[in-house]
Amino acid sequence: MAKQKNMNLNQIHNVYFIGIGGIGMSALARYFKAIGKNVFGYDKTETELTKELGELGIAIHFEDNIDLIPTDYSAENTLVIITPAVPKYHSQWNYFLEHGYEVKKRAEVLGIITKDTFCFAVAGTHGKTTTSSILGHILFQSGVDVTAFVGGIVENYNSNLIGNGKTITVVEADEFDRSFLHLHPNIACVTSMDADHLDIYGDSAAIEASFREFADKVEDKSKIFVPKGLPLEGVQVEIMDNNIFKENGGEPPLGVRGLFTAFNIRIVNSQYVFDVKTPSETIQNIEFGLPGKHNLMNALMALAMAKTFGLPNEDIANALLSFKGIKRRFSYQIKTENIVYIDDYAHHPTEINAVHQAVRELYPGQKVLAIFQPHLFSRTRDFADDFAKSLSAFDEVILLDIYPARELPMEGITSRWLLNKMDNSHKKLVSKQELIPSILQSDATVIVTIGAGDIGEMVQFIKKAINETI
Repeated sequence: MAKQKNMNLNQIHNVYFIGIGGIGMSALARYFKAIGKNVFGYDKTETELTKELGELGIAIHFEDNIDLIPTDYSAENTLVIITPAVPKYHSQWNYFLEHGYEVKKRAEVLGIITKDTFCFAVAGTHGKTTTSSILGHILFQSGVDVTAFVGGIVENYNSNLIGNGKTITVVEADEFDRSFLHLHPNIACVTSMDADHLDIYGDSAAIEASFREFADKVEDKSKIFVPKGLPLEGVQVEIMDNNIFKENGGEPPLGVRGLFTAFNIRIVNSQYVFDVKTPSETIQNIEFGLPGKHNLMNALMALAMAKTFGLPNEDIANALLSFKGIKRRFSYQIKTENIVYIDDYAHHPTEINAVHQAVRELYPGQKVLAIFQPHLFSRTRDFADDFAKSLSAFDEVILLDIYPARELPMEGITSRWLLNKMDNSHKKLVSKQELIPSILQSDATVIVTIGAGDIGEMVQFIKKAINETI
């Protein structure tokens, strides 16, 4: 960590990304391009993200060949940033290591960028991207000198980078590989602490210990926010059940005064309207358009941090109302009277449950088809029973093969094995080639694609095929 603090980004002229097409890596690439650095990169495959980076003037190639590294990049003026998904045998990575270049993980670089700023950090196994995007949007719309690095393409900006400020930063504090311990947060939240990344941590106790270490980096415990019931010290945030609210005569019970509590929650014109009890006042009739109780909690977390920072209620409320959401987070592709198609990045059973809750709340009584591409063999193995239960709750399920990402296949861990665990009479496993015909055969009126792999690259083709049948 000492070496990290001595590094001076002002002396760096070139930034080379290995894995530039990743959602977190591409946000950093946009940032370095925006501040005038020469940005160059490699990725395994061309995607919509790499095309967008190319349109910004960032040169990208898709072959692991050291001859493609620019000849004027020297160890003295070049920073190399790698993603954990890159294999150890990658020839460009090894070339940079052997020739004395500064090679850092994305999380380390975020730590360097943010250590001299006032840093908001959003941690949690679920909800990081949405919460940090909402918070970045609130700050930016309120005129704050902010840069927000987020793990999704925010619809309002068509980017995963919000703003280009120098004094305030918003970052996702990623628990993967204990990355978030590189950060220096002034205000932070932990949205959730479910088991995930067991390939890194081993068990849930190790994950909880890591989150506690992160939380301890915030010295002032009035500046860290946690959902009620999470075993961490901090300001408790909760969504109140409307029945409890009504039983108490239209006010939150005394036991929750002084916390950030959303209550009097209703749906008006397909969006949430709610009140919030803060430590000092009640804010009424806040409007927020993203569906699902999980997104309401994300909005409440962002509100609590923005309010604690000192932003006016009116600015916060206006930003929540104007927030359009994130691509691949309950992202509407088709929305007509007869058919709805939604795409979502969910890749953990808890996230799939959240998608299911939101769909049922918005479209009660309608038949729902879920198409799921599992992400990672290890995650599929570790949560197979939970995946089976979550997916079985939909009316009809189509499974794709497991997307391997950074992993090699594991014996016996397949989508067929997962399919056999599911308690649903309308389930099937299909190839990518069979997917669109299988979707078109269904009589479901609500269709949801789910997963963190390359299923996102298929969305435009699924959308086109459905539209042609309407």
